Amino acid sequence: MDWIAALLWLAAILLVAVGIAGLVLPAIPGALLILGGLVLAAWIEDFAFVGTGTLAFLSVLALLTYAADFLAGILGAKHFGASPRAMMGAAIGTVVGVFFGFPGLLLGPFVGAAAGELSARRGMLAAGKAGVGATLGLVIGAAAKLALAFSMLAVFVAARFIW
Repeated sequence: MDWIAALLWLAAILLVAVGIAGLVLPAIPGALLILGGLVLAAWIEDFAFVGTGTLAFLSVLALLTYAADFLAGILGAKHFGASPRAMMGAAIGTVVGVFFGFPGLLLGPFVGAAAGELSARRGMLAAGKAGVGATLGLVIGAAAKLALAFSMLAVFVAARFIW
């Protein structure tokens, strides 16, 4: 293996590693970095082992991580009996929270769901329950994103070494 290929493999591995960290850290597009690293790895070998079908499937899994991230807070709030305003607040809180780092990522859905519930005039107890539901949804969403990411890695390894 020549030194250029070794550097490219190192870049692919770094993209995947940073991508995995980005699944739980704000402002890092984790799934896209993982996908980029896997596409780079396939390209290094001229797509001999991992082809377009596998890469298309990996792209779908990457997109699902974003859906899991967005829907998790909303569904968590809904499970705890939140109003539609609270679910919208959780979604807005999730988006706004990304800009405030890790604390914003944790508190954004809670504050958004609670504010939405209060705007629906349902009281502090209902607002607190909606906030807790949104936060639990966020945690479950992070677990789902990690599961999808490791599924991406497993599919790539299976395509490369088994199939």
